[in-house]
Amino acid sequence: MAITIDVGEAGAHPKNKQAVGQRLALWALAKVYGQNGPSSGPLPAGHEIKGSEIVCSFKETDGGLVAKGGELKGFAIAGADKKWVKATARIDGDKVIVSSPEVKEPKAVRYAWAFNPDCNLYKRRRSARLTLPHG
Repeated sequence: MAITIDVGEAGAHPKNKQAVGQRLALWALAKVYGQNGPSSGPLPAGHEIKGSEIVCSFKETDGGLVAKGGELKGFAIAGADKKWVKATARIDGDKVIVSSPEVKEPKAVRYAWAFNPDCNLYKRRRSARLTLPHG
């Protein structure tokens, strides 16, 4: 699976097929052929509820997370009532801390949970170079 939410348009298929193909190739080179290099965007690795905040951990961050284009966006949070509200989120290394003044005791968090979400969480990028295996 390749994360391509940032290269597509609202609708069924992204016009930028080359970016999608490159991301799938990078995944295969890293995971199937064992090449050292990026294999995906940040992936969820767990969470912890700390008071009125949910601390989300990520893997595949290449040394940290970044919010491209300004404030981190795309997160929602819910309490026991299961009512989702827009949340404030901030980055701390490879973690995202999510909260909302409307949810005093959070139970769940979502990211980019929409048909065409407005989201901007990325990993710190290393140079992504395609090197095809010799076969």
